[in-house]
Amino acid sequence: MDIAIILNELQFKAVRSSGPGGQHVNKTATKIELTFPLLSSEGLTETEKETLQKRLKSRLLSDGTLLLQCGETRSQLRNKKLCIDRLITLLEENSKVKKIRKKTTPSKSVIEKRLQIKKNTGLKKATRRRPEID
Repeated sequence: MDIAIILNELQFKAVRSSGPGGQHVNKTATKIELTFPLLSSEGLTETEKETLQKRLKSRLLSDGTLLLQCGETRSQLRNKKLCIDRLITLLEENSKVKKIRKKTTPSKSVIEKRLQIKKNTGLKKATRRRPEID
């Protein structure tokens, strides 16, 4: 994954944001919509594209572009930086290859220790009972 190429492929669109700001909100476009063409990107390898397409299937548009929005702050520049950071973390987290878990068997000493603990708790509970009257 080449982040420099990815940053050049990004497209930004400024939209009017909702939320606090009074009349200022109605006049300025501070919310940022970031679009990233995931399937046609040159900054990703083919295997990364396939894994990202599978994992981000619910976030992709019909043409294979990824859409992120950020309107948290009143500053367009800060929203743009937040959007870029979110995109990079999203791509990095979802392009990692997950380790396959290897099943292991517990050692004999661990099995014996577990059984001994079970016997001890059983004895402890047996001594709590009322004595049987003949």
